[in-house]
Amino acid sequence: MTEKFSLFHKGLYTDLYELSMAQGYYLNHLHDHKAWFDYFFRRMPCGSGYVIFAGLADLVRALENFRYADEDLNYLSGQGFRKEFLDYLKNFRFTGELIAPREGEVVFNNEPLVTVHASIIEAQLIESLLLNYLNFQSLVATRAARIEHVLRPGQTFMDFGLRRAQGWASYMAARAAVIGGASATSHTDAGRLYGLRVSGTMAHSWVQTFDDELEAFRRYARVYPDRAVLLVDTYDTLRSGVPNAITVAKELEARGHRLQAIRIDSGDMAYLSREARRMLDEAGLDYVKIISSNSLDEFIIRSLNQQGAALDGFGVGTRLVTSYQCPALDGVYKLSVFDGQPRLKISEDVAKISLPGSKKLYRIYDDRGLFYRDAIILDDEKIHKVERIFHPDYEFKNTPIAGLRAEPLRHAVMRDGRLCVDLETDPYRISEYRRERMRHIPPETLRFENPHIYKVGVSRKLFDLRRELIRRHSSF
Repeated sequence: MTEKFSLFHKGLYTDLYELSMAQGYYLNHLHDHKAWFDYFFRRMPCGSGYVIFAGLADLVRALENFRYADEDLNYLSGQGFRKEFLDYLKNFRFTGELIAPREGEVVFNNEPLVTVHASIIEAQLIESLLLNYLNFQSLVATRAARIEHVLRPGQTFMDFGLRRAQGWASYMAARAAVIGGASATSHTDAGRLYGLRVSGTMAHSWVQTFDDELEAFRRYARVYPDRAVLLVDTYDTLRSGVPNAITVAKELEARGHRLQAIRIDSGDMAYLSREARRMLDEAGLDYVKIISSNSLDEFIIRSLNQQGAALDGFGVGTRLVTSYQCPALDGVYKLSVFDGQPRLKISEDVAKISLPGSKKLYRIYDDRGLFYRDAIILDDEKIHKVERIFHPDYEFKNTPIAGLRAEPLRHAVMRDGRLCVDLETDPYRISEYRRERMRHIPPETLRFENPHIYKVGVSRKLFDLRRELIRRHSSF
């Protein structure tokens, strides 16, 4: 990270109650006691059958730089925090262990994705930051992957969401969009920060600045003869915009250059793109691409392709970076072990009862090489000795996994507060890994309408531990 994100490394990047609990732990002499917290999400976003895990590299950078400066401590003093606790925070560093999947991994609900093993204070103080980074980037990466899934061969899409994003979230949205499959972003500084390709065209204001559209196109092409993309819907797409773009494209050809593309930002995209394609082809400009923008998402792009729209690329903004229809991933962070003893949260809503203990997560493959089940077992278990996994709530729902290939999904990323693996940070390489993993998703899990619910199960030993702790602590 650069100085642009220095505010996200502050120890104050947390909810107040985390600091209140941390002071309580310290004053009760519990600050050195060890805890395990699990990060997971309960529901799939936007009706998706899967989620793309994203945000890990940013989280690691933030944890490495999580500090309390003098100005932070002065502020906390003004909020009534005690001097002895503030003295403890002066030298605060995250020194714990972080266990996580590879960024770009395909993951599912109700499985422990990230586990933090640290002192109770350390684990508590980073909760809000961890949830903020992982929930948002995983959500945007998932939406982007769904867009990529509906593209025809040769089509691409770009992140155009800066102007509609929620402030600084635009940086992480651009990164997550590329992890999910975007080829580029319009966000120039996010491109610099994360090494993303940047892309952009022109706005209607450029065309309006000049007395006529043709002159506007000519002036733009003169400045950018090898990468001009002309916005053709300012006045009349088919009667004015496309004919003028054809004129300029021919003028560029005469000078040894090529018009890169035209962009349509309004109107009936399917009809306009087909007509524009016909006009361009008849003019011998079959190499000029057609790009669409304006409130696009995976559902609209799928519909456009089903209608035979002649589109080569899409600029996707608001509905991607804000995840318009489902603006949050409901990731949570729950204590599973304290002082070596398993813990769980009980709720009248059975689905909200957490999984206790320190755990391992495995992916099970079927004989076609597709994802079949994910198995959660206790740390002291061996996956090859687990013959069957169970629904966490219903014993009669179970699946045999004996003899099937099992792959560990998580590994230690940080130990003693330091990076302990060669962590991939390039969003494009993360996206390549994500793309390869998605080839193993069963097709019924990829569909948009009523996707198959991928099964995540627990070992018999974990099932029994959870049931015993529920019995021990339940009052209903």
